[in-house]
Amino acid sequence: MTHSAHATPALRALTEADPALAALSLWCAHRDHAGPTETVGTEIRYGPGFATLPLHEQIGVVGHHILHVALQHSARMAAMAARFPESFAPDLWQIAADAIVNEALVQAGHALPRPALLLTGLLAAVDGTSPPPAEALAAWDSDRLYLRLAGGQGGEGGRARAHAKAQGHGADLQPEPGAGASEERAADWRAHLARALAAGAAAGFGIGTLGHRLADWPRPRVPWEWVLRRLLLRAMLSLPQPSHRRPARAWLAAEAMARATGGPVPAFQPGVARAREVPRLALCLDCSTSIDPPRMALFMGEIAGICRRMGAEAYLLTFDEVVHHQMRLDAAGWRAQLAALDLPQGGGTDFRPVIGAALRLRPSAIVLLTDLDGPTGPDPRLPVIWAVPEAPLRPEAPFGHVLSLAH
Repeated sequence: MTHSAHATPALRALTEADPALAALSLWCAHRDHAGPTETVGTEIRYGPGFATLPLHEQIGVVGHHILHVALQHSARMAAMAARFPESFAPDLWQIAADAIVNEALVQAGHALPRPALLLTGLLAAVDGTSPPPAEALAAWDSDRLYLRLAGGQGGEGGRARAHAKAQGHGADLQPEPGAGASEERAADWRAHLARALAAGAAAGFGIGTLGHRLADWPRPRVPWEWVLRRLLLRAMLSLPQPSHRRPARAWLAAEAMARATGGPVPAFQPGVARAREVPRLALCLDCSTSIDPPRMALFMGEIAGICRRMGAEAYLLTFDEVVHHQMRLDAAGWRAQLAALDLPQGGGTDFRPVIGAALRLRPSAIVLLTDLDGPTGPDPRLPVIWAVPEAPLRPEAPFGHVLSLAH
């Protein structure tokens, strides 16, 4: 495919209008196509309607899509969809990403086709707050804003959709095919952004004047799911144990050599035997009021992932202030068990009953999917993993490993 003819005038003008966006544009693929203007991965596709806009609005639209690419929105959208395979709302993720990008462009002095969906207007429509634009851009990234809109208990998602519709918002971002954002590529785009924004700051105009106040940077992180599974594997690792029922292979060789040469027989060395018991895992699911639907969906998805990958005997315990369910997840039928689970709603949180019930199962490890807000009781003296949906309310748990699922 050839370079876009529709976007060429705007891209040329961008070199003088915004040095930072001009630098970032060099890392994007610009193509013409017959459909609407949209971004897929690192490719920006310009539709016929783009060429009908006045040049100053073309520059704003080009900047909008360049920021989609630079902030890795297409890949991050795919990653969020993979995390919530059944409940992901692509229109809300698009609204969150577009509101942030448009607010940044307007604050940088660019024009957009009106009306335009802005972050400040979206926040005012959703919850009535009116933070200054710079403060809003520094506080919200696309993932956190999406989770707020999708998980709100007071109709935030509906209000966001109504506001976006009133602003003439339309989808212009497609999830990138594949598994989503890679850590290496996120690190590369952070480097591109840092250099481009530095050039823009030196010029004194354009998107570079925002500096590092923009919170929506792609952040290279080891996914929390990988960390959780590594901790579980470590907790359930079956270590070799000495066995006096059989000698070590090295002793057999030394003893045979001694017999053949008439030398002294070496002292007996026991062999090793691995534990034959299947490791047992207690999965404790917090169903209290503070766990909203998206976080609950995230927890349930991770429980399904553990069942698929860990090869352990898994027990699920649902709780708030008391234990509501305790069931063994069948190796073949756990999907049906999770789908049929009637989760309680409401209530506070007390970890002491569920940890006591888990200990009676004699597990290799306990995983508590919770917000870590409640009394914990004494240390159970075995591996405990606290998987929390946000940065925990307390700096650390009194025992175990705290794993934040915030990112």
